[in-house]
Amino acid sequence: MANNYSSHSSLNRRQVAQALNIPPEMAARNGIPSRMSAADVASMDTNPPAWLAQSRANATGKRPVWVDLRCYLCDFLEVARPKKWWPDFTYVICDFHDDSELPAPGAGMRRSEYDGVGSRFRGIVDTQDPQ
Repeated sequence: MANNYSSHSSLNRRQVAQALNIPPEMAARNGIPSRMSAADVASMDTNPPAWLAQSRANATGKRPVWVDLRCYLCDFLEVARPKKWWPDFTYVICDFHDDSELPAPGAGMRRSEYDGVGSRFRGIVDTQDPQ
């Protein structure tokens, strides 16, 4: 995951975890302080300590650690930890948008909705309606 942090900025532990592509719990467990400079994070990313190198070696890549949730309608972006129950969403929208603002499902498609995606989203899934 590319980061957009200035080398002079200070990052909180969650931002550090996102930049290193690790869970926040792992960051805390391995002594990442509550704030860290972006330059120190970049250095750690380039020259990972043993625990981070081991974590990266063990990563299967089957499930991402972080995902970008971007509202289809207003482009609001949130970086979140994906949940096991999340399907592949057709659309992700802020919970205050109305479903009528989305394109209608195609012919023979059924629409399902999932609340509680990230801090403010609903996930929409269009699937082929079984005949």
